[in-house]
Amino acid sequence: MGGNKDYPIQYITASAMAAAINYPLWRVSAMGQSGFAIRQLPTTLTALPIPQPLFPYIYAVTPPYKGMFGTILGMTWARAAIFYGSDRGKSYLKTHHPSLPHSVTTVLPPLIVSTLVQCVNQPLVRATISLQNPDSRLDTIRSSIKYIYMNYGLGGLWHGTSAGILKTVPKYCTAVIVKDWAEGALPRPSPDDSRYHVTLLVRSACKSAAAGLAGAVLTNPLDVIRNEMFKTNLSLLECVVKLRNEMGWRFVIRGMGKNMVAVSVPVAATIFFTDALIQLTEK
Repeated sequence: MGGNKDYPIQYITASAMAAAINYPLWRVSAMGQSGFAIRQLPTTLTALPIPQPLFPYIYAVTPPYKGMFGTILGMTWARAAIFYGSDRGKSYLKTHHPSLPHSVTTVLPPLIVSTLVQCVNQPLVRATISLQNPDSRLDTIRSSIKYIYMNYGLGGLWHGTSAGILKTVPKYCTAVIVKDWAEGALPRPSPDDSRYHVTLLVRSACKSAAAGLAGAVLTNPLDVIRNEMFKTNLSLLECVVKLRNEMGWRFVIRGMGKNMVAVSVPVAATIFFTDALIQLTEK
């Protein structure tokens, strides 16, 4: 993704494109993992014979789009900061600390950056996920944040940070590790090849898909726990016990199918779009 050059605009643009595409998928995943029930669709759709299993998907693409702009903005800066910071951090460590092991230069930057991003973004994350409850009477991120603050205090805005870090940090560390591994393992086409740019894009697509899927599968249980913490305001341990009592260990795969799409798509799209924009810039 960036090599030794600086491409902040490409990282931000790619992240924004991925966030906009992913917003409906994120809504489906957030509702599924939080256990929010969709009892009926908007009145304009009630006459259609839509099977109930499809309700979450229909609901996700129909208004009202509560907190959409803030959600996309939050996703954009977060993923751009993580991937840009990880690539620049790795480049810095390799240049200024060449004696460090490869594993350290690969893992340390996303570990630090994704932890900081998660802590800063946590109030927005909780507010936007809470808004997706169909039974919620709140309409905006501002009203959601105010409601959380009034009922649970300032600390309530950062409730679930522990689960969020346990979920976000491994996801992005895994994605970066797989991305860098694939970058070195996949053969690069010769610049003399007539299909050089097309082959580079195909190569990037393979790398991006592998990185996105690896991160999604690993972190689904922590997504479930974090969203349950938002819904119930229980502690991490209390949520695990509650979920275990209600569902058994099956809770670790609750919303897995939706999450694999909702998590892998934006991660893969961010990596792919960044590569594509940088390739276009260097033409």
